[in-house]
Amino acid sequence: MIDAFKTIARRGLFLFDAETAHGISIAALKSGLVPACRLKVDPRLAVMVAGLAFPNPLGTAAGYDKNAEVPDALLRLGFGFAEVGTLTPKPQAGNPKPRIFRLEKDMAVINRLGFNNEGHAAALARLLARRPEGLVGVNIGANKDSADRIADYVEGIRRFAGVASYFTANISSPNTPGLRDLQARESLSTLLSAVLAARDEIAAATGVRRPVFLKIAPDLTEEGMDDIAAEALAHNLDGLIVSNTTLSRGGLSDARLAGEAGGLSGRPLFDKSTAVLARMRKRVGPTMPIIGVGGISSAETALEKIRAGADLVQLYSCMVYEGPSLPGRIVRGLSSLLDREKVASIRELRDSRLDYWLAAKV
Repeated sequence: MIDAFKTIARRGLFLFDAETAHGISIAALKSGLVPACRLKVDPRLAVMVAGLAFPNPLGTAAGYDKNAEVPDALLRLGFGFAEVGTLTPKPQAGNPKPRIFRLEKDMAVINRLGFNNEGHAAALARLLARRPEGLVGVNIGANKDSADRIADYVEGIRRFAGVASYFTANISSPNTPGLRDLQARESLSTLLSAVLAARDEIAAATGVRRPVFLKIAPDLTEEGMDDIAAEALAHNLDGLIVSNTTLSRGGLSDARLAGEAGGLSGRPLFDKSTAVLARMRKRVGPTMPIIGVGGISSAETALEKIRAGADLVQLYSCMVYEGPSLPGRIVRGLSSLLDREKVASIRELRDSRLDYWLAAKV
């Protein structure tokens, strides 16, 4: 299947522009054309995070299934959890096309989509219609033209509280003007207070408490990381997701496409995002969960994120190049790596290379 994708399916998909190809892949998952991955259950891969039992630590990052069309199909590929969105209260078209660019030599993607999605109502209808099997997180954001962006995040909590396994507040996309300003300490404190108050109010009424994670950028200063860590700890946040796409263009082969505006993801993001992950682990301590994202393309890179301090990991962009068999290959590969390491749980390897990544120059 790996060779078939790389020689036939990928070649065919790459005849289309990146956004059209993405739509084709969603349609293929919807139709059942993509076969499910049959994985043996490996209890060593199970991870308990924020009160949720994850069958394995690999998830799909937000941005692929923006409108909650195929979360269950993604779970069948071998992912231990899926994250849909980013979802905004009102539908919005996003930025003008073209807005996704493949950097094939670098196994990277640049996008400036701008939270294009069909809005809360359409996604909620789909999530209500599915069987509640498997863990599906909901990534929430704010409309570009919103008069009150914090209210948009609160609305996301209220709308999806009955269907989300967890929430991610995405304040780190570089493609919505001013959004990353919410990472500043005073703004972040206001946001977290409002979002967590809404979550706790719903929990008091229903008895069900949904974890809330915060997705941050990899382009933070040391002071910015200090501020985010301090606010996350002060508000008893359930966890962090490190990281979103980067504005950096260091080390890219394709100088022409490197000049495109937007966030860079894929293999070149690995080192930078992993170093930031380690620095946030050092700041928040051993207890707060962290999901590591950025440049994961193999079992080895997934495990390296865990060694750097991640409890869970997510991927998206590298699947553009490696195909739908990638999650299954990674999960099987993680089992093989645990055989080699002779450990009873993948949790035992977390932080084992924290010092290395803390010292990394990126």
